[in-house]
Amino acid sequence: MAKKSYETVLFFFFFFFFVIVISFSSISVSAQVCENITGIFIPNSTYDNNRRLILPTLPSNVTAHDGYFQSSIGLGLDRVYAMGMCAPGAEPNVCSQCIETASDGLLQNCQNQVDAFSWSGDKTLCLVRYTNRSFSGLLGMEPRGAIASTADTNLNQTYFDSVWTKLMFGMISNISSSSSAGNNASKYYAGEDDVVQLPDFRNISALMQCTPDVSSEDCDVCLRTNVIDYQTCCRRRQGGVISRPSCFFRWELYPFIDTRISGGVIAAIVVAVLVAIILITLGVVILKRRKKKQEIELPNPTESIQFDLSTIEAATNNFSERNKLGEGGFGEVYKGMLMNGTEVAVKRLSKTSGQGEVEFKNEVIVVAKLQHRNLVRLLGFSLQGDEKLLVYEFVPNKSLNYFLFDSKKRTQLDWTVRRNIIGEITRGILYLHQDSRLKIIHRDLKASNILLDADMNPKIADFGMARIFGINQTVANTSKVVGTFGYMPPEYVANGQFSAKSDVYSFGVLILEIISGKKNSSFYQMEGLVNNLVTYVWRLWESKSLHELVDPGIRDNCKSDEVIRYIHIGLLCVQENPVDRPTMSTIHQMLTISSIALPLPLPPGFFCSNEPRSNPLAQGLEPGQWNSKSFTCSVDEATITDVIPR
Repeated sequence: MAKKSYETVLFFFFFFFFVIVISFSSISVSAQVCENITGIFIPNSTYDNNRRLILPTLPSNVTAHDGYFQSSIGLGLDRVYAMGMCAPGAEPNVCSQCIETASDGLLQNCQNQVDAFSWSGDKTLCLVRYTNRSFSGLLGMEPRGAIASTADTNLNQTYFDSVWTKLMFGMISNISSSSSAGNNASKYYAGEDDVVQLPDFRNISALMQCTPDVSSEDCDVCLRTNVIDYQTCCRRRQGGVISRPSCFFRWELYPFIDTRISGGVIAAIVVAVLVAIILITLGVVILKRRKKKQEIELPNPTESIQFDLSTIEAATNNFSERNKLGEGGFGEVYKGMLMNGTEVAVKRLSKTSGQGEVEFKNEVIVVAKLQHRNLVRLLGFSLQGDEKLLVYEFVPNKSLNYFLFDSKKRTQLDWTVRRNIIGEITRGILYLHQDSRLKIIHRDLKASNILLDADMNPKIADFGMARIFGINQTVANTSKVVGTFGYMPPEYVANGQFSAKSDVYSFGVLILEIISGKKNSSFYQMEGLVNNLVTYVWRLWESKSLHELVDPGIRDNCKSDEVIRYIHIGLLCVQENPVDRPTMSTIHQMLTISSIALPLPLPPGFFCSNEPRSNPLAQGLEPGQWNSKSFTCSVDEATITDVIPR
């Protein structure tokens, strides 16, 4: 009973404190403008594809560059210039979420405009802009967005105008004269201290910001124009927003940023804090006595939400068999629904698997930092006693292999769908290798680790074996080979050496599987010879019979030249020497620009000979004890997690 009372009091305190903080710090705003005047593009054109490629990279890059980042992608008229910025002081995860939401909004609402921007935010203010021309250092005054309150001020207008005007133009002068050096989010920003109290005890609060690439003079012009425009259109209103590509202005009759409040409320908060300190101290003592020692140490803080075990148990009906989606090498996966109605997939890691602990820590630390539409999103985790749980977004259409390797379900994957799956996987891997704030090598790309959403768009999953590379790091070595044989390149299996080109090899095998509808492991004894997919495709290449690889279900409804080009690219990915394999950025260009000439592929790794030798991994040999381009191949598809170290 005492424990319940303690928890109840603590809950109500934090709820009370949370409501107060939110009441005095909310910044919720959305000012989005899609410009038709400068031109339009055709949906799914190269410009549109470049736009969809660059905007998802902004969240991680903005947080990695002190809240401000500019970039571009493409060539000529199809080049897209993009920029993201957060207000100074924003927490990285809050900034990243704001940029992601603004980017998604532009992609959804600006369906064919070549120029658009969005000033938005809930917990912070952020800007996302894209256009077809370079804008760095240039003052952007058009297009303009305007939002105004529908309520009147109901005050002596002469007095109010005098106070209001003095505050606004004073802020502008301060911004222009005291801006910080360099291009960062804190340059040309003011808001937290600019509050004036009116006779009726209401406050005038204002926020202004310019993009840091413009000059102080241009910033002054932009903000003054915003204030004048507001006076012209919306005088007498109780607040509003004027936004332009280069600057933002908002004011309200309540302190939407500043946290200064009355003395009575401050006193109440102080008392509440003192009570909370006593309660929390008691709680810590109780928890220390009862809490079991955790087996896994995680960095503090992590970028994932930690769920209570009881929350996950309720979401999955206590891990009911009816909620079970599947089972993998590291545990079971259950479908669940959180209290807010969000559907989730919960991976319950095995309590006895040592490798499961490594995977758990890897995913909590690594995947939480990644945000891309072609990567499965980690929503949070739970670590309590022996339970290790990972909570992901729910992806309804299971995995690619569920459809691809079933003769009936495969009919749902026509060539258009398969081509899109290949292209979207390319973007996901390219993000991991190049565009995210971390350089990630996945190391276990295969059809069962590609999930499909409701629209059959792919999402790369299972980062338990992923490795983080340094910015300038190109290769690494390991004494433990992990992954799935058949998808692993020869230099990795033989010498424990892996790099971005290891993922390229796995991706090449995946391309060949998607086109053929055949598992890499499905090639058995054929005409007395041990065979595998890459060997089979190479022999078709040599005999100029690549069309025989194409799944009969799509053969009559696809462009033959296009499919053959994709097979050609797949063969380039599985070449024996990693130096010969193209990078993911080159692969993306090859897939999207048909005019790019493809080099002739060299023989692939794991090209099987006729010699009846057995699989070296099956013999328990160490990596590095063998190294031959031509050998007898295993058809085992199981994930390898433990090989005798060197």
